[in-house]
Amino acid sequence: MHYRDKGLDVQKVRIDECFFGRSSSSHFAASTPTFFFVNTQQPEAMFSLSDKVKEQFTERIARLSDAELQSHPKVVAFMDSMKTSLTQANQESVENTEELDEDIAVTQSQVNFTCPLTQVEMVNPMKNKKCNHHYDEAAILGLIKAKQGQKKKCRCPVVGCGNTDVRQSDLIPDPMLRRKIQKRHSSRT
Repeated sequence: MHYRDKGLDVQKVRIDECFFGRSSSSHFAASTPTFFFVNTQQPEAMFSLSDKVKEQFTERIARLSDAELQSHPKVVAFMDSMKTSLTQANQESVENTEELDEDIAVTQSQVNFTCPLTQVEMVNPMKNKKCNHHYDEAAILGLIKAKQGQKKKCRCPVVGCGNTDVRQSDLIPDPMLRRKIQKRHSSRT
């Protein structure tokens, strides 16, 4: 269930609470004159008292409208508090999204130019066709050779990657990334 749906449920409960509050007030208001009436009547008239209270109660409830319930102070206060809460939640959501976007941008720039093996900027970036991760050519070829010497498979060094068998044949030069790195270098100097 969406949080707005829950808010509507809570709103309905609050309106029902106000309705029942008014209903009980109406019942009390309808009953009070009847009780005073009892004191002045004969005992036989008491049998019709219940009907008389029900009749007056029904008349009072019929006069209550939804508009009156919507303008009830408790409902108005509740709606104001819901609007304030939703506004705050939306503002926090926007702030968190902006922070997340900044984190993603920083992370992507580090991943794009930094070799996961050497943790330095790549010189000759190679792209893995299987998992699409990038490595510096000398670093990844050195790791593959070392693993082959141990008779083991080379696992992709990017944390969380499921590629457990990186092979030299899976690697292709990435000239576009190389140009971006060179352009970044030239803009620094």
